[in-house]
Amino acid sequence: MVEFLQQNVYLVILAVSSGGMLLWTSLRGGGNGISPAAATLKINRENALVIDVRESAEWSAGHIPEARHFALGQLEKRLHEIDKHKDRPLIVCCASGGRSSAAVATLKKAGFAQVFNLAGGMAAWAEASLPVTRK
Repeated sequence: MVEFLQQNVYLVILAVSSGGMLLWTSLRGGGNGISPAAATLKINRENALVIDVRESAEWSAGHIPEARHFALGQLEKRLHEIDKHKDRPLIVCCASGGRSSAAVATLKKAGFAQVFNLAGGMAAWAEASLPVTRK
């Protein structure tokens, strides 16, 4: 075993760092990923609320229909606007899934029960040919 580890030190480092990144994502709150298809089901069947945490220019370029826009930097200040939806499923999205992970953690900390991170963000949503609006 020791000989294997010595001969494959780079492989061991890669495996340990990969596992560490997965653990870190889960602990930060980004582990509640949801695919675009599953998000669509939650929106249609459970009346999920979509929260888009991208910047205004990104939002204007196109967003999920009926989504609410809260730029990540303003999210904590504007939580009172969605307080009445604490028991409703929330789907958080950004461009690719990074910023929405931070938003998921913020929303969970604020007491929102069902919060999901749109895996792949708007890029995955568009790639799945799901509707996007500029209104």
